Amino acid sequence: MEARTPFHLAIPVGDLGRAREFYCGALRCPTGREAERWLDLDFFGHQLTLHLVGSMPADTSFNVVDSEAVPVRHFGAILPRPEWEKLRDRLVSNGTDFVIAPTVRFAGQTGEQHTMFLRDPSGNALEFKSFADPAQLFAS
Repeated sequence: MEARTPFHLAIPVGDLGRAREFYCGALRCPTGREAERWLDLDFFGHQLTLHLVGSMPADTSFNVVDSEAVPVRHFGAILPRPEWEKLRDRLVSNGTDFVIAPTVRFAGQTGEQHTMFLRDPSGNALEFKSFADPAQLFAS
């Protein structure tokens, strides 16, 4: 797979300290620039900015994907299998409460992937996945 241009994503968080503990601790994201109400992170090679807000927006929409209720508003990273497995093992050993526990989606089909969904301390949904064949990332 060819190298991609990093993206930037800004998300709301209700407690910047708890968000820092989660992203820098559980996910091991290095920090970048920061101020009193925001923090930049290296989110698997992409820039993620956490912005402190007074209240979190509601996030109640789900769509069914391969028999799972997937949060509509979510983001995450596509990882090589060994990195995905290390993250999965670390999250499982930390007692993570998964929205969708680590599983294989579309088994035996185009786009087969290992995936897991979880929420950060502010309720933002994250998905981490790894494709059985990385060349099928955009296959239909």
